[in-house]
Amino acid sequence: MTIEPTGYKGWPNCWKVANGSIELIVTADVGPRVIHLGFAGGQNFFKNYPEQMGRSGEAEWMIRGGSRIWIGPEDVRATYAADNSPVEIAVEGNALIATAPVEEPVRLQKQMIVRMDPGAARVEMIHRIRNAGLLPVEFAPWILTVMAPGGVGITGFPPRGTHPEVLPPTHPLVMWAFTDLSDPRWVFMKKYLALKQDPAARSPQKIGLFNPRTWGAYLLHGELFVKRYEANPDAPYPDFGCSFEMFTNADMLELETMGPLGRVAPGEWVEHVERWELRRGVSVASWTDEGLDRTLL
Repeated sequence: MTIEPTGYKGWPNCWKVANGSIELIVTADVGPRVIHLGFAGGQNFFKNYPEQMGRSGEAEWMIRGGSRIWIGPEDVRATYAADNSPVEIAVEGNALIATAPVEEPVRLQKQMIVRMDPGAARVEMIHRIRNAGLLPVEFAPWILTVMAPGGVGITGFPPRGTHPEVLPPTHPLVMWAFTDLSDPRWVFMKKYLALKQDPAARSPQKIGLFNPRTWGAYLLHGELFVKRYEANPDAPYPDFGCSFEMFTNADMLELETMGPLGRVAPGEWVEHVERWELRRGVSVASWTDEGLDRTLL
């Protein structure tokens, strides 16, 4: 496995982590972002915004693409803090550590720790946020992974049951003001939910849910990206209790995991761990529970 500096689309200071099977690139001129992820020499699963590549120092927040750290619930002042400054990079053993400067005015500091499996198409992503202010702050870690256009996002519900054997509700299913369940991009099944990314679409779509074993996947040109997160059913979560959210517009599709909402003391770090996996040669014979069982399980 290798961890080495590299350039990427106009940024001279990026870092590449590779194991011969897969490779990812972390920005150091801005971010931190994982701006590229894919099989060696293959497609980038992540969306890149060409007009924002290679730039830095902007006063306003830039989406750029890739996978990033935010805080929830969504707030224009705190969530959209600009991350356009250089990032400190450290390499410790098989881990790359990218640490951003403290954000103003909210006084939070963000960090990504990347640990790639040396022999498999898997990555452990540790996301950390520190309260660098003088007072406690309440927030939830929120990890948004911006997928390239033309694929399908997939997630699953908690285990299903039957009536009247299982009477309590199992989880929330959350809508936004612009959510339209009649949109043909949605595919609703008993066990799964899919959302197609359509570059010709005129309106965005979003939905959220809670699953103790949170996961989201993206099928793109015969390859599959999966990210997983273990949620805490006893903790409060933002957005009516969501641990997972999926959003799409004409440019991309986002797979989003959210951590619990908590009060963070000055100097304290919170962590949010995702586990990523890539698979090749993936197809879906039918967008049904049975079809996805064969593909995903």
